[in-house]
Amino acid sequence: MTELTRKLLGANPADPEEQRVVDHIERRAPISRDVGDLADAQDSFWDRLADSVARIGGSWPFIGMFFLFLLAWTGTNSFLLAKGSAFDPYPYIFLNLMLSMLAAIQAPIIMMSQNRQAEKDRIAAAHDYEVNLRSEIEILGMQEKLDRLRGEQHERIFERQELILKQLERIEKRLP
Repeated sequence: MTELTRKLLGANPADPEEQRVVDHIERRAPISRDVGDLADAQDSFWDRLADSVARIGGSWPFIGMFFLFLLAWTGTNSFLLAKGSAFDPYPYIFLNLMLSMLAAIQAPIIMMSQNRQAEKDRIAAAHDYEVNLRSEIEILGMQEKLDRLRGEQHERIFERQELILKQLERIEKRLP
């Protein structure tokens, strides 16, 4: 572990994210990865189905189609009611039952999808923390190197100035 990493994180990094960053720094390996693909690879069929239902059920086309379906249902039943043969007469109790069942099924599926998305967001946030920590350590390391190089350069400049002053003193002594 580098001196700077020890100074910033202590002798033993506290959590697994910090340890992973330290390991990558020591190996000089990149830490970035696509966490979206990683999370998607672990999804089951049911997870993907829940995401699809939530994606479709929460879209404007679905709302538009559903509105048209409700309009057609009520229009058809109202028309048939006038003829005396409506299959779901006003107040449309069967439609109400179907909508309630749809809501009872769709709501938990959407909540499952939201929970999964929240977990993906937590994974992405943890990864962002690792990348940011690695970047911060690398930037501070470069800053230390620049400071050290600047200090060495100043030392060389002072040494040259001393040499020049000594040469000037020798030249002055030779002058009448």
